[in-house]
Amino acid sequence: MIAPGAVYLLILAVLAGVGGYFVQDRVVMTLLLSISGSLLVLALVAKLAQRYLAQGTKQMNASISAFIAHDAAPSFITDADGEISTQNRAAMDRFGARSGQTLTRALGELFANPGAMLSRLQSKAKSLGAAREDMVTRRGHVRIAVHQIEGGGFLWRLEDMAERAVGGRGGETLSLPMLTVSKNGTILFMNEAMRRLVGERMRTLDRIFTELPIRSGEEQEITTAEGPLRCMVAQIEGVGGRDEIYLMPVAPGRPTTHDPAAFESLPVALMRLSTDGRVFEVNRAARGLLGQIAPGTRLCELFEGLGRPVEDWVADAVAGRTERRPEVLRAHRGDREVFLQVTLSRVVEEGRAGLIAVLSDATQLKTLEGQFVQSQKMQAIGQLAGGVAHDFNNLLTAISGHCDLLMLRHDKGDPDYTDLDQISQNANRAASLVGQLLAFSRKQTLKPRVIDLRDTLSDLTHLLNRLTGEKIVLTLIHDPDLALIRADRRQLEQVIMNLVVNARDAMPGGGEIRIETENTRLLEDLKRDRAAVPKGDYVVVKVTDEGVGISPDKLGKIFEPFFTTKKQGEGTGLGLSTAYGIVKQTGGYIFCDSVVGSGTSFTLFLPAHGHRGEVEPETTVTPMELPQIEDTPASMVLLVEDEAPVRAFASRALKLRGYTVFEAENAEEALRILEDETLVFDVFVTDVIMPGMDGPTWVAEALKTRPDTAVVFVSGYAEDVFREGRPPMPNSVFLPKPFSLSELTATVQNQITRYARKSAPSGAPSRAAVPAQAQASKSAAPESASGQDGADPSQARLS
Repeated sequence: MIAPGAVYLLILAVLAGVGGYFVQDRVVMTLLLSISGSLLVLALVAKLAQRYLAQGTKQMNASISAFIAHDAAPSFITDADGEISTQNRAAMDRFGARSGQTLTRALGELFANPGAMLSRLQSKAKSLGAAREDMVTRRGHVRIAVHQIEGGGFLWRLEDMAERAVGGRGGETLSLPMLTVSKNGTILFMNEAMRRLVGERMRTLDRIFTELPIRSGEEQEITTAEGPLRCMVAQIEGVGGRDEIYLMPVAPGRPTTHDPAAFESLPVALMRLSTDGRVFEVNRAARGLLGQIAPGTRLCELFEGLGRPVEDWVADAVAGRTERRPEVLRAHRGDREVFLQVTLSRVVEEGRAGLIAVLSDATQLKTLEGQFVQSQKMQAIGQLAGGVAHDFNNLLTAISGHCDLLMLRHDKGDPDYTDLDQISQNANRAASLVGQLLAFSRKQTLKPRVIDLRDTLSDLTHLLNRLTGEKIVLTLIHDPDLALIRADRRQLEQVIMNLVVNARDAMPGGGEIRIETENTRLLEDLKRDRAAVPKGDYVVVKVTDEGVGISPDKLGKIFEPFFTTKKQGEGTGLGLSTAYGIVKQTGGYIFCDSVVGSGTSFTLFLPAHGHRGEVEPETTVTPMELPQIEDTPASMVLLVEDEAPVRAFASRALKLRGYTVFEAENAEEALRILEDETLVFDVFVTDVIMPGMDGPTWVAEALKTRPDTAVVFVSGYAEDVFREGRPPMPNSVFLPKPFSLSELTATVQNQITRYARKSAPSGAPSRAAVPAQAQASKSAAPESASGQDGADPSQARLS
């Protein structure tokens, strides 16, 4: 670039040449000399101005350099082309002498491709005067700021930003050497203290440690810039498969010891133990997990759940047999439940052997594991309960059914009638227990009806007294004018039983459980525990105990599934959550009040529904009621049941009613019977779950050609055996096992009355036209096939 003074001199020379050519003209010559003089004066003035500006810029740069000289953040002054003219002491310490180099090159070792970022910031500074941007670099988060200065230069400043986390890149703030390593031994990050210790950034652990694998809690030798150095190593598991390794250097030439200050501030929970398992030093992080620990406390007094004596575990660790295998243990803390992963490692300090315990909080992981195991266990128990209940229901159906058949042959005055009645009653009690087992294993559909809670609790008292035992006094207090409620009685009994059992468990030394009922009218909405009870009339049930109570930090979690305050194996954590679900499904509300050491009270708000005298009776069939045989042609029933005793009872019961019964032990046999188009059936009675084709499948196939046939499904499984809890086709009902003789015959009669065809299909004979020889051939089947003695000719099989 040509300076302004040079331009003026060039013009003066040209004018002088021209003047020589026109030398004969004095006037022209005088004019040219005058112009040349003026230009020379201008050139001198421009030269002086340029020197003044350069001196001012130099003085400004010197002032800025003096201002940033002692700044803790690295700072640079560059020209418009990015060339470094000045750098302060902090920049010299971190990046070395960079004068004459570009800033892009200087920052190239801090993060990749800095040129684009620097160009972007410099453009913003030209238009706005200043700009800044936060960057994630190899050494952590850095804020880069730039200011435009007079003369076309730029002032750059790099400010380190503090990290929130301790590990990872936040380790730059630690004076303790640390690094982050992947599972395959690749070093992902080294903090400044580690880089100064080893002299440069390393890529793999074998470049630092002379012996692998790393032994957490022990001294190991590392390679440094000044030679080998022994360090105490602490390794903890991080997130994403990354481990954090911390080093406490041991000074050479003196006995091996540790720095108490460094041990105390180390962000890893550590304990020092003697070889007999006594704790003599605990750092701050470990106290945060375990609380205050008195010196000399034995390890077995701090933890439980190892599955073997803690002394044996300590002995194995001292002998080096544990290979630093972690154990998940439960800490003895009264205020909260804490699970810790504990690793014991042998160390030698000052010539004496000892142990270092590395602790990691595993409470959340253990809780999730416990919930998963619990859910798996509950699922397995539910499947087992469903299968066992199905088999029991089949047995109870056969027992109670044949008992009904025997009771038909005996008058009430017969001495044997009382024995048969006892058998029937105990079979019904067993059926009730199986129903509870099914309710435990499957979600039940509620069957609400209007009930008097006083009657329900009175009937339940004898069972509650057996549950509570001799140490507990059970007291019931009723409102004399208690309103009625609408609820599923069986499910509501389950709620009361759960609350009473929990109250019993809260009083191991005995006490009183009070069950109180009263009418309550809310004049305005009741708001508590994040719920709002609408105003209106309610029946309130309170179950109060004098037990140990529930701590405030656990009170808000008691209705959560799998949450329990009982010890492992003593509770499922589903009792209160089930009670909550039943009460909410009934339209009510449940609340809990508890004082530690004084007791707990559960309060149920159930909507009132009418007054006494409006109780809905249970729909039951008189056990021995046997409808009279009508003077019409016998209705035909196809009975499909894979259990021979159940099939035998059902067949005899229906024949006593006057039906013509064809039997099949599976769905395939039933379809073969239906291939005979001359047979016209009024109703199909079939089991739902059978080997091979199930009940709904074969019935759907049969209804394609016999669409008006009524269907009765029976099953020993839960009532929600069908999808959505309803039979899968029209003209069908569900009869759960165990059923009595009267229940079976009444159900079949109702189905025939409501859905049976009034006329046979085209081309098919009427029921009365069934060939007599066909019936005779069916009757000729041996009775022993159904397990009967054949003593009653009127009950001969027709299948």
